[in-house]
Amino acid sequence: MTKELISIEVAFALPDRQKIQSIQVARGTTALDAAKQSGIQSHFPDLDLGSSAMGIFGNELGTRGLSAPDEYLVRQGDRIEIYRPLIADPKEVRRQRAAEAKTKRAEAAAAADLDKKKAEGS
Repeated sequence: MTKELISIEVAFALPDRQKIQSIQVARGTTALDAAKQSGIQSHFPDLDLGSSAMGIFGNELGTRGLSAPDEYLVRQGDRIEIYRPLIADPKEVRRQRAAEAKTKRAEAAAAADLDKKKAEGS
């Protein structure tokens, strides 16, 4: 008895290039196994599928009630997205930008006060 095949996509992207691989897998295949079967690692040799976060259409597997990649059974039409680790924490980046803006405002205010004092002294 042959297993029913379903069509899915596996996607991964770097800042300078991306790959979306269309494949057929047996019904009952996990997201992790489907990613391995896609051969996407041949395009990105440094990609470690075992430790990479994955999602289906922007919903990360293993969160919000979704099964983990090694448990989630792919469905017809699913797109498995393999996520890169964040280079920087977005919250920390926002904090740094806010601190820089505050410093610039303070410097601009100090410069304006100095100019005002110079103008009054003339």
